[in-house]
Amino acid sequence: MAVSVEERTQKLARLAVRVGANVQEGQDVFVLVMDLQHTAMARAVTASAYEAGARFVSVVYWDPHVKLARLQGAPGDSLAFIPDWWDRIVSECIERKSASITIWGDPQPDLFDGVDADRAGADQMPMTPSIWEMLGGGEVNWTVVPAPTPGMAKRLLGSEDVARLWDVMGPMLRIDDDDPERSWQQHIASLRERATLLDERAFDAIHFAGPGTDLTVGILEGAKWLSGGIVTKTGIETVANMPTEEVFTTPDARRVDGTVTVTKPVQLIGGALVEGLRLRFEGGRAVEIDADRNADAVRAQMAFDDGAARLGEVAIVDGASPVGQTGLVFGDVLIDENATSHIAWGHAYAFTVPDLPDDEKEQDALGFNLSGVHQDAMIGGPEVEVTGIAKNGDRVPIIRDDAWVIG
Repeated sequence: MAVSVEERTQKLARLAVRVGANVQEGQDVFVLVMDLQHTAMARAVTASAYEAGARFVSVVYWDPHVKLARLQGAPGDSLAFIPDWWDRIVSECIERKSASITIWGDPQPDLFDGVDADRAGADQMPMTPSIWEMLGGGEVNWTVVPAPTPGMAKRLLGSEDVARLWDVMGPMLRIDDDDPERSWQQHIASLRERATLLDERAFDAIHFAGPGTDLTVGILEGAKWLSGGIVTKTGIETVANMPTEEVFTTPDARRVDGTVTVTKPVQLIGGALVEGLRLRFEGGRAVEIDADRNADAVRAQMAFDDGAARLGEVAIVDGASPVGQTGLVFGDVLIDENATSHIAWGHAYAFTVPDLPDDEKEQDALGFNLSGVHQDAMIGGPEVEVTGIAKNGDRVPIIRDDAWVIG
């Protein structure tokens, strides 16, 4: 018997609350809704949060068309401005150790095409530096979930048939399993086994090799490999992204060298869709940026601050990913990053580094990257080999022919 869109929406909302953010009784919950087409999911998440015992649920709706109006009409020197009320919402979330659920998905990824790249790069709302600090600080139990929409269905499947899109996304979200919560628990346990294995190897660097790619990413001393299953400082188990297929860690921002060809289009957070992106890193910094489409938008994003052109994350995903197995490019970083291995330039996640100093100057001296942006880009695929490099120079295969081979 077919499962309706409404039922799947309710199931995913429950997973977001119970497994993703793992909302605790008495907690406040901050729900950031990234498009007005996500209203049904926002309402379902809110209801599920109250069922879980939430004290108060604050829902903030973001409208990309309003952002477009700002980019087109606001004074150029005002675009970096972030209103105090916004940072106060985020800081209150941290202070109260609230839960945070972001409902993600862009029905119109080409909306910002034609906007001047420097103007687009200056406006980081709503994914501001305070948001990245909240997500990386370990105080807040958080998750990010997609919301299938008619716009996404039209772009991917040729019609606004949201039920068909749910059919595609159901397996990667595990919502159609007999016991979705148990399926997620088993999946996270499997990913944690991979992360533990990489931790035991204590690799000094990870090397990616494939067509147009010869990239060595040094690993920050003391950084842990983690899965999407993250535990807060107060011991709350969460799943940061739904879907999630990655194991990831923090690079040494000073030790990234070589060339990389990004293997899938990249939807810049709050900005343009980039295709055919090619980067060259030297001494940790991206020194050459080229693309078939919207290279200037990447250059502008990487010029946002000193850390924006350095890496803050490296993640490994193999071909068993149900996201990758769809064969689709979703044009949505939340989903596409779980199709294959990826890097992210910009802010690193503090929770990956036990005993990281609180002082930002000390963090920077260690090679921990600080930035007001965090942008994932997919660099893996069937032709890309992933190899671990030990401190003594030994090379250990991790992924070959798109399969996880290290054991």
